[in-house]
Amino acid sequence: MACTKTGRGALDEGGRLSLVRIVFHHDPRGECVARIYRNDSVTMELPSYSRKWTVPHDLAHAVAERELGLAGGVFGCIASGAIFSNMRLLQGRLRYDAAERSARILKAHRGSIGVAELLAGVLHDTVEHGRAGTPFDWARRNWGVLSPEQFPWTVDDVERATDVLRDQARQWQGADTLEFFWPDRLTVPVPPAPRPARRRPRSRR
Repeated sequence: MACTKTGRGALDEGGRLSLVRIVFHHDPRGECVARIYRNDSVTMELPSYSRKWTVPHDLAHAVAERELGLAGGVFGCIASGAIFSNMRLLQGRLRYDAAERSARILKAHRGSIGVAELLAGVLHDTVEHGRAGTPFDWARRNWGVLSPEQFPWTVDDVERATDVLRDQARQWQGADTLEFFWPDRLTVPVPPAPRPARRRPRSRR
């Protein structure tokens, strides 16, 4: 995806503002590490544990979630301020309530993170292993485990996302780093903090 940088972030080729930049790095140990640059000057690192694969699992997440418009997946939550347990701060200063905000975000989007795992797994296995059958059929079958509702994506949606991951995987294999922009429209809102319980006045005898 081609992007034009601005003062606040970057504009993708559709003119949408991107406030988060993700750079996938080849780790010397053979792993993949994603560095996530947020618009609040915080940089976080997310290891992928992908040594045995040519396609990093977190790259499959980023592509599946962005191309299928899933705001409540891993990267939409990270863009909003979620911090997974294996992430670490590289640069900047976190908010005083960062941990509490992160917990609210992750709790609110547990279901959609599960959907993201399903979709990323389908795309990853299709590109990494060339699994027989179409990714759409496999995704739709697995969808029934998560939801009784109709699968919300079309054959073209899933095929397009799979093609994007193939292209990104080729670029990843031929470069030291791979830059990926996360659109602002796929950043989830932060759930409000619970209001403190009001103290009941003491009863007088």
